[in-house]
Amino acid sequence: MKDAVDLSESNLETALLNHIQEFLLEMGKGFCFVARQQRLTIEGDHFYIDLVLYNRLLKCFVLIDLKIGKLTHQDLGQMMLYSNYYTREMREDWEHPTVGILLCADKNDAVVRYTLPEDENQIYASTYKLYLPSEEEIAAEIKREQEALRLLVEN
Repeated sequence: MKDAVDLSESNLETALLNHIQEFLLEMGKGFCFVARQQRLTIEGDHFYIDLVLYNRLLKCFVLIDLKIGKLTHQDLGQMMLYSNYYTREMREDWEHPTVGILLCADKNDAVVRYTLPEDENQIYASTYKLYLPSEEEIAAEIKREQEALRLLVEN
C-alpha cells in the first residue's frame, strides 16, 4: 500500500513540476525553485524533501512535502525534522529560519494544533502571512492537480 501512496505522491509532484512557473506564481511573490527530492543524510539515514524553494523576499528556504492522504502527526514530525535541519545546517547567518509547508488532501486541525509547538505556529503566521498563499488557495491547487492526475490515469 505504501508503494501506491508514494507513486501517487510522485505523480502529484511531477504534475506540479510540469507547471512549475504557474505553481511558483500561485505560491506568491519571490519564490525560486531549488530542488526536488533533495536527499538529506543524517547519521546514515536518508530522507527526501519533495520540493525545496527559496523565497528571496523572505530570505528563507521553503520546504514542501506532498501528502495525498490525510495529514498525520508523523508527517508533521517529519517536516519539523526537515525544517530544523535546513535552519541549522543549510541557511546562512543573514537568512531567516526555514519554512515548512505540508500540502495535503485532508487534515485534522486538533492533530496539527497538538503536534506543533504553539509559539512556532504564531511565528510562521505573523512572519509569512503577507507572502504565502492561503490554506484555501493551497487546497484548491492540490484538488486541481489531483483531478488532472485522475484524468491522466483514466485516459
